[in-house]
Amino acid sequence: MRTFFKVILSFLLLLGPAIITAQEQLAKQWELDPHHTSVNFGVKHFFNTVNGIFQEKEGTFNFDESDLANSKFTFKVAVASIDTNNEKRDKHLRSEDFFNAAMYEYITFSSNKIEKTEGNNYQVTGDLTIKDVTKTVTIPFRITGEMEHPMMEGTLIKGLSFNTSLNRTDYGVGTGDWGMTMVVGDKVNIEINMELNRKM
Repeated sequence: MRTFFKVILSFLLLLGPAIITAQEQLAKQWELDPHHTSVNFGVKHFFNTVNGIFQEKEGTFNFDESDLANSKFTFKVAVASIDTNNEKRDKHLRSEDFFNAAMYEYITFSSNKIEKTEGNNYQVTGDLTIKDVTKTVTIPFRITGEMEHPMMEGTLIKGLSFNTSLNRTDYGVGTGDWGMTMVVGDKVNIEINMELNRKM
């Protein structure tokens, strides 16, 4: 038994540096400023567009334009925080007819590749999970600016803007009569504008 524990200890000691090295390889980390980040969406209802937001969001962003191979985004929004400025509609969207917030608390995204396209434009590919469906998607985004934060000494601020669309029916959002695209459009336009902070 003593020999067994010695083997395990030796293995962990050997594995430890590898774990640390892997962590160190991630690009520099930025902190999400949730108070200056907006998650907006729009979807057709008959002929008009209903707009909404998700109030609660969080994420981690390891991002360096010169080290995209080691850059990674993770992001999630709380389904129950959906807000279309109509409480009756929001309650329905949280129900089993749509997002089923009681069972599926978050919409999540985790990147596996970030690429530059041109100029300040990039695209991030990763796994998007809504309810119990996960699909690999590619989302274009651009860097809207970076500067030293004028109100937070020793801090950099970076702006990112993401724009994409998805088919809600691919994720089982909207069932029964609400699956009919003549009532609620199947295409959902998404715009996320975020601010990230990092100590210099």
